[in-house]
Amino acid sequence: MDAPEMKNAISGVLVVDKPVGMTSHQVVQEIRRGTGIRRAGHAGTLDPRASGVLVVLIGPAVRLSEYVSAGDKRYQAIIRLGNATDTYDAEGRFTREEQPVTVTEEEFTAALSSFVGRIEQTPPPYSAVKVKGRKAYELARKGEEVKLKPRMIDVYHLELLEWAPPEVVVDVHCSSGTYVRSLAHDLGEKLGCGAYLVGLRRTKSGHFTLRDAVPLRKLKEAFVMGNWYQYLIPAADALLDWPSVTLNHEEVEEVRHGHRIPADPASGFEPGQMVRGISEADELVALMEYKADTNEWQPRKVFLAPA
Repeated sequence: MDAPEMKNAISGVLVVDKPVGMTSHQVVQEIRRGTGIRRAGHAGTLDPRASGVLVVLIGPAVRLSEYVSAGDKRYQAIIRLGNATDTYDAEGRFTREEQPVTVTEEEFTAALSSFVGRIEQTPPPYSAVKVKGRKAYELARKGEEVKLKPRMIDVYHLELLEWAPPEVVVDVHCSSGTYVRSLAHDLGEKLGCGAYLVGLRRTKSGHFTLRDAVPLRKLKEAFVMGNWYQYLIPAADALLDWPSVTLNHEEVEEVRHGHRIPADPASGFEPGQMVRGISEADELVALMEYKADTNEWQPRKVFLAPA
């Protein structure tokens, strides 16, 4: 197998600790340059002003993006009380007069708890949400009024980590699609004093945490040294919270051709449940759906090409 073929065969995950000041796309570009692999993409955008866990999928693993990006997220957010901005963060224009913060820690904690659960949230006007085919921030920058529809999100846990008004640090555990900027803004509205986001660090994306992440600086050094493979996580581990089914050689051959295979009748899987089909060599063969009517596994996304 020559070098280009070897690169085409590489499939996996690089979990990067993204620095402040870079877009998620720029991080992906650095990885494409460093690995020489063009097929790469991130699983969930992280704003340029934010740092922390950015999951980058490489090779055939990019086809896992829709599932990996849907995982829940965790952040440490620094929120400043006493004012508000049009972007809901420190880059925007102030929309009210600065005022002293008279909110007590108890009042803040009570307001914070009201945002836990399944709630309705409106994305910030300066966001990448599409409005009539255009990104909302493009319209907002032109001075056009942007009205975005609220969406349902899940906030699993909110905890005050540091109380040092006018700034506070909050741990946020939420579903994919949550805007922490909107959470900060809405919290300020509820308290009546205004609030905006001044710092954000993602500590968890799906089941990947900062413990799995390698700083981009260190990863770039590994590209130069040629030992970056040590940081590559197998594609099979990208959805580690999914159940798996081990496939023998014959089953692998059937699945890689898109054919259904029998399921264990004692497996106890629910109709329509998705699982990872893993070879005996721990390779991700396919994502499969359980068809209860025939008690079979239907391949939905196959990652091993037919031999």
